[in-house]
Amino acid sequence: MKKNKNGIEFEESSGNVFADLGLKDADELYLRAALGVQVMGIIQDRGYSQKEAAKLLGIKQPEVSALLNAKFHRFSQERLISFLNKLDLKVTIQISQHKPGEPYQEVGLAL
Repeated sequence: MKKNKNGIEFEESSGNVFADLGLKDADELYLRAALGVQVMGIIQDRGYSQKEAAKLLGIKQPEVSALLNAKFHRFSQERLISFLNKLDLKVTIQISQHKPGEPYQEVGLAL
């Protein structure tokens, strides 16, 4: 435990809130959340209505609502990647050596 300048104790995050909470399958949960946040952000940035997004992604409007409400547990990694592809984005998977202290999985947006 560390203390901030006000003397309040805190614990630094590992970068994966799911791992910090001790959840089973934390890496998978993190990856799904990271992919889902990208899908959600793109839908919002492009100003799509839920109806428009549903048509573009090939899903029903309630599923778009689930995406926009961050209910990513309802979608597999593969399905979230397919949504990114339908939004005309290329998904690149890069494999590299893990370094101590860094997360095992990362998702970033490069436009």
